[in-house]
Amino acid sequence: MNNQPLLVVHVKIQPNEISELQASPESVVMIPFTGTVEGSIFNGKILPGGVDTQVVNTAGVRHMCARYMLEGTDNAGESCRVYVENNGYFEKGSVEFPFHTVPTFMTDSKALAPYLHTRKFRGEGHPAEDGVDINFFEVE
Repeated sequence: MNNQPLLVVHVKIQPNEISELQASPESVVMIPFTGTVEGSIFNGKILPGGVDTQVVNTAGVRHMCARYMLEGTDNAGESCRVYVENNGYFEKGSVEFPFHTVPTFMTDSKALAPYLHTRKFRGEGHPAEDGVDINFFEVE
């Protein structure tokens, strides 16, 4: 497995826009974010509307689903967009680092579509100064 991330998404959390619902013992928190992305196949930014929805179920398991759109330049130098859906979970409602996710991608990039639409990837989240860095790796 390659140790270098394919992409690094620098998520900047917008704390004043977080929405929460407590329905004990369950809860939901929706965390809007912005940010940038860099890597060997794509560089760009997160478009407005990115949100990480975290739901804690009755067993105390926290499921996260982040959905967001990237806009930038692919490795062929062409402008494109990449949609990301990133899913993961944390035991007993906590968030431990690094956390692990399973991302799926969709893109209008002619250079990236054959790759991103057919391969398997994993994500790894690490704390950052004003949010989280998500490193994406290909699963071989």
